[in-house]
Amino acid sequence: MKQQLSEENVKALVTYRLNRAKETLAEVPNIRDMGYYNTAINRLYYACYYALVALLIKNQIQASTHAGVKQMLGLHFVSKGLISRESNRSFSLLFDRRHSSDYDDFAYATIEEVDELLPKAKSFISEIESLLLCYADTALVDIPRDYVELDSGEEEVNGRGRDAHAPSGCANEQ
Repeated sequence: MKQQLSEENVKALVTYRLNRAKETLAEVPNIRDMGYYNTAINRLYYACYYALVALLIKNQIQASTHAGVKQMLGLHFVSKGLISRESNRSFSLLFDRRHSSDYDDFAYATIEEVDELLPKAKSFISEIESLLLCYADTALVDIPRDYVELDSGEEEVNGRGRDAHAPSGCANEQ
Protein backbone atom coordinates (compact mmCIF):
# COMPACT_ATOMS: atom_id res chain seq x y z
CA MET A 1 0.00 0.00 0.00
CA LYS A 2 1.26 3.44 -0.86
CA GLN A 3 2.00 6.05 1.76
CA GLN A 4 -0.74 8.60 2.46
CA LEU A 5 0.17 12.07 1.13
CA SER A 6 -0.26 15.21 3.18
CA GLU A 7 -2.89 17.71 2.00
CA GLU A 8 -0.10 20.04 0.86
CA ASN A 9 1.57 17.26 -1.13
CA VAL A 10 -1.74 16.24 -2.69
CA LYS A 11 -2.33 19.82 -3.86
CA ALA A 12 1.19 20.05 -5.27
CA LEU A 13 0.91 16.72 -7.08
CA VAL A 14 -2.54 17.56 -8.49
CA THR A 15 -1.21 20.89 -9.77
CA TYR A 16 1.84 19.19 -11.28
CA ARG A 17 -0.24 16.54 -13.05
CA LEU A 18 -2.74 19.08 -14.39
CA ASN A 19 0.10 21.29 -15.67
CA ARG A 20 1.71 18.24 -17.24
CA ALA A 21 -1.60 17.48 -18.99
CA LYS A 22 -1.74 20.99 -20.45
CA GLU A 23 1.91 20.94 -21.52
CA THR A 24 1.49 17.55 -23.18
CA LEU A 25 -1.64 18.75 -24.98
CA ALA A 26 0.29 21.80 -26.21
CA GLU A 27 2.83 19.48 -27.90
CA VAL A 28 0.22 17.93 -30.19
CA PRO A 29 -0.18 20.61 -32.89
CA ASN A 30 3.56 20.65 -33.61
CA ILE A 31 3.79 16.86 -33.66
CA ARG A 32 0.74 16.74 -35.94
CA ASP A 33 2.22 19.31 -38.30
CA MET A 34 5.42 17.23 -38.56
CA GLY A 35 3.33 14.23 -39.63
CA TYR A 36 3.90 12.07 -36.57
CA TYR A 37 0.27 11.04 -36.16
CA ASN A 38 0.85 7.96 -33.96
CA THR A 39 2.93 10.11 -31.62
CA ALA A 40 0.21 12.78 -31.62
CA ILE A 41 -2.36 10.15 -30.56
CA ASN A 42 0.03 9.03 -27.82
CA ARG A 43 0.41 12.60 -26.52
CA LEU A 44 -3.36 13.21 -26.64
CA TYR A 45 -3.94 10.09 -24.56
CA TYR A 46 -1.23 10.97 -22.05
CA ALA A 47 -2.50 14.54 -21.70
CA CYS A 48 -5.90 13.14 -20.70
CA TYR A 49 -4.30 10.46 -18.55
CA TYR A 50 -2.30 13.03 -16.57
CA ALA A 51 -5.43 15.11 -15.95
CA LEU A 52 -7.38 12.04 -14.86
CA VAL A 53 -4.57 10.95 -12.52
CA ALA A 54 -4.74 14.44 -10.95
CA LEU A 55 -8.43 13.87 -10.27
CA LEU A 56 -7.75 10.44 -8.79
CA ILE A 57 -4.97 11.81 -6.58
CA LYS A 58 -7.26 14.61 -5.37
CA ASN A 59 -9.75 11.96 -4.29
CA GLN A 60 -7.17 9.53 -2.87
CA ILE A 61 -8.09 6.87 -5.42
CA GLN A 62 -5.27 4.57 -6.41
CA ALA A 63 -4.91 2.64 -9.63
CA SER A 64 -1.77 0.77 -10.61
CA THR A 65 -2.43 0.34 -14.33
CA HIS A 66 -3.78 2.40 -17.21
CA ALA A 67 -6.78 0.08 -17.37
CA GLY A 68 -7.29 0.64 -13.65
CA VAL A 69 -7.25 4.43 -14.15
CA LYS A 70 -9.87 4.04 -16.89
CA GLN A 71 -11.98 1.83 -14.62
CA MET A 72 -11.80 4.33 -11.74
CA LEU A 73 -13.07 7.06 -14.08
CA GLY A 74 -16.26 5.14 -14.73
CA LEU A 75 -16.70 3.81 -11.22
CA HIS A 76 -16.21 7.04 -9.26
CA PHE A 77 -17.00 9.88 -11.66
CA VAL A 78 -19.06 8.88 -14.69
CA SER A 79 -21.46 6.73 -12.65
CA LYS A 80 -22.20 9.74 -10.42
CA GLY A 81 -22.62 12.17 -13.29
CA LEU A 82 -19.52 14.14 -12.34
CA ILE A 83 -17.85 13.40 -15.67
CA SER A 84 -19.96 13.19 -18.82
CA ARG A 85 -20.47 9.95 -20.68
CA GLU A 86 -19.12 11.71 -23.77
CA SER A 87 -15.85 12.43 -21.97
CA ASN A 88 -15.73 8.83 -20.82
CA ARG A 89 -16.18 7.66 -24.42
CA SER A 90 -13.46 10.06 -25.55
CA PHE A 91 -11.01 8.76 -22.95
CA SER A 92 -11.84 5.15 -23.86
CA LEU A 93 -11.28 5.89 -27.54
CA LEU A 94 -7.95 7.56 -26.82
CA PHE A 95 -6.99 4.65 -24.55
CA ASP A 96 -7.68 2.16 -27.36
CA ARG A 97 -6.10 4.24 -30.13
CA ARG A 98 -2.96 4.91 -28.08
CA HIS A 99 -2.58 1.24 -27.26
CA SER A 100 -3.09 0.28 -30.89
CA SER A 101 -0.74 2.91 -32.30
CA ASP A 102 1.96 2.08 -29.74
CA TYR A 103 1.81 -1.73 -29.80
CA ASP A 104 0.01 -3.09 -32.86
CA ASP A 105 1.86 -3.88 -36.06
CA PHE A 106 0.96 -1.79 -39.08
CA ALA A 107 -1.20 0.60 -37.06
CA TYR A 108 -1.07 4.03 -38.59
CA ALA A 109 -2.97 6.99 -37.23
CA THR A 110 -4.13 9.62 -39.69
CA ILE A 111 -4.27 13.39 -39.62
CA GLU A 112 -8.07 13.07 -39.62
CA GLU A 113 -7.95 10.98 -36.42
CA VAL A 114 -5.70 13.52 -34.73
CA ASP A 115 -7.97 16.36 -35.80
CA GLU A 116 -11.01 14.46 -34.50
CA LEU A 117 -9.44 13.55 -31.16
CA LEU A 118 -7.74 16.86 -30.34
CA PRO A 119 -10.95 18.73 -29.42
CA LYS A 120 -12.18 15.69 -27.48
CA ALA A 121 -8.98 15.65 -25.44
CA LYS A 122 -9.23 19.40 -24.82
CA SER A 123 -12.82 18.99 -23.64
CA PHE A 124 -11.90 16.07 -21.37
CA ILE A 125 -9.09 18.00 -19.71
CA SER A 126 -11.27 21.09 -19.37
CA GLU A 127 -14.01 19.05 -17.70
CA ILE A 128 -11.56 17.59 -15.20
CA GLU A 129 -9.98 20.97 -14.53
CA SER A 130 -13.42 22.44 -13.85
CA LEU A 131 -14.19 19.66 -11.38
CA LEU A 132 -10.89 20.19 -9.61
CA LEU A 133 -11.53 23.94 -9.33
CA CYS A 134 -15.18 23.67 -8.31
CA TYR A 135 -14.60 20.99 -5.72
CA ALA A 136 -11.21 22.21 -4.51
CA ASP A 137 -12.12 21.61 -0.86
CA THR A 138 -14.37 18.57 -1.32
CA ALA A 139 -13.64 14.94 -2.00
CA LEU A 140 -15.77 14.15 -5.02
CA VAL A 141 -16.05 10.48 -4.15
CA ASP A 142 -17.97 11.48 -1.01
CA ILE A 143 -20.82 12.82 -3.13
CA PRO A 144 -23.68 10.31 -2.86
CA ARG A 145 -24.75 8.39 -5.93
CA ASP A 146 -28.42 9.29 -6.12
CA TYR A 147 -28.77 9.97 -9.83
CA VAL A 148 -31.70 8.60 -11.81
CA GLU A 149 -31.93 8.27 -15.56
CA LEU A 150 -34.77 10.16 -17.26
CA ASP A 151 -36.48 9.29 -20.54
CA SER A 152 -34.76 12.22 -22.25
CA GLY A 153 -31.35 10.86 -21.32
CA GLU A 154 -30.74 13.73 -18.91
CA GLU A 155 -29.93 13.00 -15.28
CA GLU A 156 -31.37 14.55 -12.16
CA VAL A 157 -30.39 14.39 -8.53
CA ASN A 158 -33.41 14.13 -6.27
CA GLY A 159 -35.39 16.21 -8.78
CA ARG A 160 -32.94 19.16 -8.52
CA GLY A 161 -30.99 18.72 -11.73
CA ARG A 162 -27.58 17.33 -12.56
CA ASP A 163 -25.65 19.83 -10.47
CA ALA A 164 -27.42 19.53 -7.15
CA HIS A 165 -24.10 18.80 -5.43
CA ALA A 166 -22.04 21.42 -7.25
CA PRO A 167 -21.04 24.60 -5.45
CA SER A 168 -22.81 27.64 -6.86
CA GLY A 169 -21.26 28.79 -10.13
CA CYS A 170 -19.82 25.34 -10.83
CA ALA A 171 -22.45 23.75 -13.03
CA ASN A 172 -21.31 20.59 -14.77
CA GLU A 173 -22.35 21.54 -18.28
CA GLN A 174 -22.79 18.66 -20.67
